[in-house]
Amino acid sequence: MGHPHRLEPTQYIGAQAVFLTCCTVSRRRTFVAADVVRTVETQMRRVCLGHGFHLPAYCFMPDHVHALVTSEATTVELGTLVRSLKQVTGYAHRRRTGERLWQTSFFDRTLRGDEDRIAVVRYIVANPVRAGLVDSPDDYPYWGSTLYSRSDILEFFERERHTVWTPGWKT
Repeated sequence: MGHPHRLEPTQYIGAQAVFLTCCTVSRRRTFVAADVVRTVETQMRRVCLGHGFHLPAYCFMPDHVHALVTSEATTVELGTLVRSLKQVTGYAHRRRTGERLWQTSFFDRTLRGDEDRIAVVRYIVANPVRAGLVDSPDDYPYWGSTLYSRSDILEFFERERHTVWTPGWKT
């Protein structure tokens, strides 16, 4: 018998750091136009901060988004955050395009206390390079953070080249 797709709901309450991946409906290449990305990005940042979460890193790939969400608050609920994120961003997208945005589920990987969050930030921001979309993270416009500037994150690449992280479902 395989692992369950989700942890028990109580495991998603409280201070945490979680790597999320949300895919577009039918893996449609939705995040290729700057105006579409900016609309969803603006709503995503607003919803996360409104729910007591930070976004140390996020990256919009053509058919999915990766994000590291963190919170030190003891009362925050990841499930509530993800539902709200998908609802608010999906609504904004549908108003603009008339199309659904998200698949119904998402992938999550809760980081353990000893995992290097900067390595996860690097993993997220390097995704366009691994996918062959650009040669350098600096060349890709659709990533950001609510905690760090782009120059801070690019500096992480220079300082931490030896640190490698992969999500649990890829190991």
